[in-house]
Amino acid sequence: MDTYLTKNNFPVLNTERFVLRKIVESDAQEIFEYFSDDAVTKYYDLDSFTNIEQAHEVIKRWEKRFEVHQGFRWGIALKENNRLIGSCGFHNWAKEHFKAEIGYEVTPAYWRKGVITEVLQAVLQFGFEEMDLFRIEAYYDPENIASKGSLEKAGFTYEGTLRKAAFEKGRFCDASVCSILKEEYTK
Repeated sequence: MDTYLTKNNFPVLNTERFVLRKIVESDAQEIFEYFSDDAVTKYYDLDSFTNIEQAHEVIKRWEKRFEVHQGFRWGIALKENNRLIGSCGFHNWAKEHFKAEIGYEVTPAYWRKGVITEVLQAVLQFGFEEMDLFRIEAYYDPENIASKGSLEKAGFTYEGTLRKAAFEKGRFCDASVCSILKEEYTK
């Protein structure tokens, strides 16, 4: 088994401003704060949180995904105080196809400050070099221009929009898809 897949050896990634680390129960308050904000969940596939227990549940889901080798979800923590301001990671990891889907969110106080652009560099490197991925894909709401921009800056290529591909929050919605391939990342 690869060392990064062992239960007690969650990979820690560093960028200039952030530490990407395991999300722990003591992060629940920060997660609750940003997931209870309708602006954050507007394009997210979950309803805004109404109680702290929902934050604890999402932490458990992310931990379980890691334990059963189905993905990683890093907390985006500020280097100066270790405070969580968002998360980023892989899910829908299809090992037999050497691909995974990436997702992320950041608390509004840090929007338009280059957080995801910076974080994606480290996460993509981990995906291609440590997880041996060949393809990393992202799905986003076509109206989410900020997410589209972050993905483009990271080198993702827009592939198209899937019409009414998901049923979220009581309605059918479109999903745009983009990807980056290992050969494109290494250029």
